[in-house]
Amino acid sequence: AGIGKSVAMELACRNARTILACRSRERGQAAVEEIRAATGNPAVLLRLLDTSSLASVRAFAGAVLREESRLDVLVNNAGVTGLPFTITSEGLEQTFTTNYLGPFLLTNLLLG
Repeated sequence: AGIGKSVAMELACRNARTILACRSRERGQAAVEEIRAATGNPAVLLRLLDTSSLASVRAFAGAVLREESRLDVLVNNAGVTGLPFTITSEGLEQTFTTNYLGPFLLTNLLLG
């Protein structure tokens, strides 16, 4: 939803192979279908990613590096606010991990 979906829509309009990295399979698939229908671009894909989990970030980055021959643009748009103080299963504060550590790790893993 929001900025991320708008960016994905614009990239797909330009006929780019576009990967939506989403926490929710249901919401992500709905966005993929909407973008494909609006743009006529079949190369809009869903991959699951939860930036509050460093294991999820590592798995996502590994899959992208294995499956894609190149990556031209990365838009880090995930973020949360107003959550109660929570520690992730990896022992990290959830908001900080979701908004900063996860995207930082993702970017660095994809740089190769």
